[in-house]
Amino acid sequence: MVRGATELSGLREIKTMHSSKKRSIPRVQSSAYLDLYMLRKEKDRLEKEVCILDKRRKSIQKRLDEINTEMEKLEKIEARKVEANLETSTKPSGKDWKTMALKY
Repeated sequence: MVRGATELSGLREIKTMHSSKKRSIPRVQSSAYLDLYMLRKEKDRLEKEVCILDKRRKSIQKRLDEINTEMEKLEKIEARKVEANLETSTKPSGKDWKTMALKY
C-alpha cells in the first residue's frame, strides 16, 4: 500500500522557514503589516482545519456507535442461538441408535 504524505508520522511537525522564523532577507520595519496579514491567514486556515477535523471526528464517532450497536444486536442473536442449541441437544431424542460391528 502506498502511503501519502499526510499519512507519514511526524511530517506535519517539520518546521518550515516561516514557522522557524528564519528569513533569507533581513527583516524590514515596514514588513509588520505583511507579517500580520500572513499570520492572520495562517490562523484562519488552522481554524478552518480544526472545524473540519471536529466534523470528521463526530462522523467517525457516530459510525463507531452504530457499529457497536449492531455488534451488540448480533451478539445477542448468536447467544440465543447457542442457548437454543444447548436446550435441544440436552433433550433425549427417544430413539436409540442401533449399532453393529463391522469386520474388515
